[in-house]
Amino acid sequence: MSEPRAQAAQAIGRLPRVAVTATFAVHALLFASWTAHIPQVKSDLGLTDASLGTALLGAPVGSILATIGVGWLLPRLGSATVVRATLVGYTLAGMTVGMAGSGLTLFAALLLWGAFQGSLDVAMNTQGVTVERTIGRPIMAGLHGAWSIGGFVGAGIGTVGVSVGIALTPQLAVEGLVVLAVVGTLTMRMLPDPESPDEPRGDRKRRTFTPTVLVLGAVAFACMIGEGAAADWSAVYLHDVIDASPTYAGLGFAVFSLAMLTLRLAGNRLMLRFAPRDLLPTCAGVATIGMLVALLVDNQYVALLGFGTLGVGLALVVPTAFSAAGKLGGDSAGSSIATVAAIGWTGFMCGPPLIGHLANAVGLSGALLLLPVLTAAIAIAIRSSSAFDGGVDTR
Repeated sequence: MSEPRAQAAQAIGRLPRVAVTATFAVHALLFASWTAHIPQVKSDLGLTDASLGTALLGAPVGSILATIGVGWLLPRLGSATVVRATLVGYTLAGMTVGMAGSGLTLFAALLLWGAFQGSLDVAMNTQGVTVERTIGRPIMAGLHGAWSIGGFVGAGIGTVGVSVGIALTPQLAVEGLVVLAVVGTLTMRMLPDPESPDEPRGDRKRRTFTPTVLVLGAVAFACMIGEGAAADWSAVYLHDVIDASPTYAGLGFAVFSLAMLTLRLAGNRLMLRFAPRDLLPTCAGVATIGMLVALLVDNQYVALLGFGTLGVGLALVVPTAFSAAGKLGGDSAGSSIATVAAIGWTGFMCGPPLIGHLANAVGLSGALLLLPVLTAAIAIAIRSSSAFDGGVDTR
C-alpha cells in the first residue's frame, strides 16, 4: 500500500477502529459482570451443583446455534447493521437472567443471552476484519486484547455490585443503558463490508466450507478447549494435586489470563514483524514445553509458570484464525468467520467436561496432558497449513 493511500486509509479507519474496539470491550464486560452473582443466583433458585452446571450450558449452546444463523445474515445485512442490532438485543437479553425463577428459566434466559452474545461476537469480528483491511495493518490481536480488558473490568463491576448489595437485573440495566448510549452511538461510524456482487450464492456457500475454513475452525476448536480447561480446571489442579492454598490456587487462571492479555496487546506489533506461520507455532511450542514441565514437576510455582506459558501459546490463535477467515474476502467473510466461531465455541463448551471425564479415568494430571498435546497440534497445523500464510489482506 502506497504512503498516501495508507494515510488516507488510516484516517478513514480511525473512528471505525475505536467503535469496533469499544464493542469488543463491552461484549466481554457485560457477560463477565454477571459471574460474581452466580453463587447468589444458585442460592436464590435452590440449585444443586449439577443443576447449576446444566443451566450454565444455556449460554454456550445459544452462542453456537446463533453463529450458524448469523452467518446467513451477515452477507445480506452487513456486519455494521448486525452489530448494532445484536448489541441492543444483547443488552436487553442480559436483564432476563436476573429474572429467572428456576433452573429451567435460567437456562432459557442464558440461551437467549448467549444467542445474542454469539451473534455479536461473529458480527464484531467481521467488522474487525473490514477495518483491518481498510487500514492495511493487523488489529485483531489488539481487539481481542480489548475484549480481555473488558472481561477484567466486568468481573470487577460484578464483584463491587455483589459487595454493596446491588441485584443482577438493575446492575445489567444500568450497564446496558451506558453501553447503548456510548458504544451504540460509536457503532454508527462502522464501515460497510466489501462486496462481491458477481459471486454466485453457490460459490459463496462452497467458500464457507472449504478445507481452509475447516482447518481454521479445527485450530480454534483446539485453542478454546485449552481456554475452557484453564478457566475451569487450573484452580482445581493447583489445589487438589499440588496442594496449594485456595487463595494461591485461584492464581492459576489469573496468570493464564494476564499472559494472554499481555501477548494480545503486543500482538498487533508482533504480527507486523513476524509471519503468523512463524510466530504462532513458536508461541504454541513454548506452551507445549511449559505445560509438560508443569505437569511433570510437583511444584506450585512451576505450575503457575506452566499456565502462564499456556496463555502465551493460545493468545493469538483465535484472533489470527478469525482474521485469516476474513481474508477470504467479499461477502463470504462473515459466513466463514461464523463457521470458525461455531467450531471454536463447541471446543469451549466441550473442553471442561472432557477434562473431567478424562480425570475420572487417568487422574487430573493425566487429563491435563491433553493441553500440551493440543498446543503441539496447533503448532503443527499452523506451520503446515496455507491457511495462515501472509499478513493482512489490504486489497
